[in-house]
Amino acid sequence: MIDGAGQINPYILEKGVPHVQPSTDLLSTAVGDKRFHTWNYEMREHMDTKVFKVMLDAGFTCPNRDGSIAKGGCTFCSARGSGDFAGSRRDDLVTQFNNVRDRQHLKWPNAKYIGYFQAYTNTYAPVGELREYYEVILQQPGVVGLSIATRPDCLPDDVVEYLAELNQRTYLWVEMGLQTIHDSTSELINRAHDTQCYIEAVQKLRRHGIRVCTHIIHGLPQETHEMMLETVSAVANMDVQGIKIHLLHLMRKTPMVKQYEAGLLRFLEQDEYVKLIADSLELLPPEMIVHRLTGDAPRDLLIGPLWSLKKWEVLNAIDDELIARDTWQGKYWRKS
Repeated sequence: MIDGAGQINPYILEKGVPHVQPSTDLLSTAVGDKRFHTWNYEMREHMDTKVFKVMLDAGFTCPNRDGSIAKGGCTFCSARGSGDFAGSRRDDLVTQFNNVRDRQHLKWPNAKYIGYFQAYTNTYAPVGELREYYEVILQQPGVVGLSIATRPDCLPDDVVEYLAELNQRTYLWVEMGLQTIHDSTSELINRAHDTQCYIEAVQKLRRHGIRVCTHIIHGLPQETHEMMLETVSAVANMDVQGIKIHLLHLMRKTPMVKQYEAGLLRFLEQDEYVKLIADSLELLPPEMIVHRLTGDAPRDLLIGPLWSLKKWEVLNAIDDELIARDTWQGKYWRKS
């Protein structure tokens, strides 16, 4: 099928973005108190208590920065490797974990925790080193699982085998950045991998039953509304169990600033983004867990869009849009 950039893209379904009669048997209009399958709902159902993700920085780098695959990193990525809210790598992992747990324990003494290895590429090391990092967090009181952020080109066989072992004894997610299915955009933002690489990585993990959360970004340079929904539609038909949808944030001292100054980037407006998210949710299978519907950026680093700083206002507007449309996650989803 021809994508929004006028190029043939084999990862877009022939039917494109579906325009079909709404489904009434996939999902009731509410999942808990929402019209989509939230991470919080999933945790309440399966953990039966409050669960916090503890964002960690284990000191990794990225093959897209150190020259082993490319240099410069993704053009949107901050100096902290998209881990701007993770603990400080000046502290060891246990200290980072305890700093968060000690604060949350005051209000939620019975809470459980998932160690989230967030910053940079968290499988980009020998298995022995990964084992040291992951196991020390699993040993901490209250930890019920791990979430490991990585790239699709950083999953060699021995790492996947270790992840499969972990998956047998803890609640495990592997979070991978796809960002877009449009390889022309991937090249523009210097992802240094294509969509086929991502699909193969998902297949590799799913052969071991490992849960996969796909990250995508709405608002990437030169992408149209149609192109963004093509990415959503493609993810909806991958064997992935979760999705994070990020709003593109332009941050100071990132390579994307030059693209913005060259006129290659237009910020989405809040109303535009809210409608885009509602459109996206309609295309997702009802069982897919929605881990996130927008993102965060440090106020002192954010160039735009500045409305994104009002995160709860945005999330409330999404809820209101779903109610106004009388729509829900999976309304227009069909298994291919």
